[in-house]
This record gives sequence, structure tokens and C-alpha cells, in this order.
Amino acid sequence: MSIRVKLQVFEGPLDLLLHLIDKNKVNIYDIPISMITEQYMEYVDALKDEDLDVVSEFLVMAATLLDIKAKMLLPREVNEEGEEEDPRKELVEKLLEYKLYKAMAMELKDRQLDANRLYYRKENIPKEVKEYTPPINLDEVVKDLDLTKLNAIFNDVLRRKEDKIDPVRSKFGKIEKEEVSMSEKLVDIKAYMKNYSEFSFRELLDANSSKVAVIVTFLVILELIKTGFVTVTQASAQDDIFIKVINDPDLIEDIEED
Repeated sequence: MSIRVKLQVFEGPLDLLLHLIDKNKVNIYDIPISMITEQYMEYVDALKDEDLDVVSEFLVMAATLLDIKAKMLLPREVNEEGEEEDPRKELVEKLLEYKLYKAMAMELKDRQLDANRLYYRKENIPKEVKEYTPPINLDEVVKDLDLTKLNAIFNDVLRRKEDKIDPVRSKFGKIEKEEVSMSEKLVDIKAYMKNYSEFSFRELLDANSSKVAVIVTFLVILELIKTGFVTVTQASAQDDIFIKVINDPDLIEDIEED
């Protein structure tokens, strides 16, 4: 049995399968896989001259149908509940999902077409009417309120606003990141090394006000030790660290930061 169809009619292999199922009036839950595969392959054979990207989608589905057809000829696999697995189950689920999306797309398209037939009359309210504001009767608004009641209402509003403030977080200060680069710190240390050929690490840190500055200073000293410009000594773990300049500070190159 041959069928004549045009590629542009179908948006993909699932669309073609739904067409074949509707055309043959078969139950989507009990697809005669042999007949549908045969008709599907006839359509794929007619795609030889089409774009390869389009053909590849249909070829993947063709391989799936042939795999299902082969499994239908073999004894059915049994799942953990002791029930036979239908090789067509996954394909049926995909077809039902695609059919649902297609129906939703048609519904949205119908709504769009219906929306094009709706017309709205432009606003034609006179400017005087639009700008009119009815007068406010303060006596009616205030009624029996006096200054004492208004003050009580005002204090109640303030109290509710204060209750929303977190008593702990509201006292937090603003944390700002202090930017201290190793290159900038190296300039300061080089100047210090020109004036002092030997000094303690504590003396070098006297001008540093933050933990970040101390850490960066320590990293610069480690770099100078590695490059052979200074040596360090420490008598014991509790004693201060002494730094000795052993090379010309002017020869120190800038430190590359990661």
C-alpha cells in the first residue's frame, strides 16, 4: 500500500505518525506497528532529495519503529510486577504528549484569530469631566476624631513600623572591602628597605591598619624571600621575625598577582 504525502504537511516524525494513525483509524494505544512502519518507510524513501537535517529526524524515528517491530516478534519482557512490557509504550507516551501540545497550539491559534476580531472604542471622555475631582467634606471624613485619637493612631503606626525593624540586624555596620594590592604594598616595602637594611616584621606592620594589609605585607615578604632579596631569622616561636636586606631593592620587579 503506497501513500502520497508532501513533506511540508508534517512538522516532524511524530506529526507524520499521528497522521498515519488517524488515516488508518487505528487505536493509538494498540498501534499495528508492522503496517504503520511499512507506510512510514514509504514516506522516508520519498525524502531522498530533501534536506539532510530534515531527513535525519525521520530516519531516527524509522530506526525506532524498526526496533519496536523486531521486539514485537520476540517474547515480551516481564517487569518487576510480573507484567509483560509493551515495546510500543514509550512511543505511545510520546505521541500522546505531542498530540496534547498540538491541541494546545491550535487552541492558542484560535484565540489569536478571535482576538483579531475584537474592537475597542477609543476613550472619548471630555477633558473637563476627566480632570474633575469631587470636593472632600472634611467634617464627614474626620467625624468624631479629635487630636487625642489622631495622636493615638499616629503612635500606633510608628510602633508597628518599629516592630518590623530587626533589633540585631539594624545595629550592624556597613562592611566595605578594603582593596590592598601586592604591587602597591611592594612600593611601600621597597621604600622602607632603602632606609633600613635590617628591621623586624613587627616594625614593618606598624603602619598597617587592617588584617588585609597585614596579610598582603606577609605575602610580599614571602615573595622577596623567594626571589633572594631578603632573609629572615627568628630565635624562637615567641620572638619577633627579623628581616635583613641582602640585595638592591631597586632591582625588585613588580609582583604579578593571580
